Amino acid sequence: MQIQQMLENRITELETKVAFQEQLLEELNQALVQQQFDMDRIQLQLRYMANKLKDFQPSNIASQAEETPPPHY
Repeated sequence: MQIQQMLENRITELETKVAFQEQLLEELNQALVQQQFDMDRIQLQLRYMANKLKDFQPSNIASQAEETPPPHY
C-alpha cells in the first residue's frame, strides 16, 4: 500500500474517532443538564418539605405521651 493511501486511511480513522467523541460529549452534556435539572427540582422539594416541617404543630397525643410515664415505672 502506498504511503499516501495509508495516511488517508489514518486521517479517515481519526476523523471518525473525533466525530464519535463529539457525539459522546454532546450526550454527556445533555445527561449533565438533565441531572442538574433533577437536582434543582429535588432541592426545591426539600425546601418545601423543610418549611412544612417548621410549620408542623406537634399533636396533643405526642405531648401527653411525653408527660405520662409508661406503666412499668
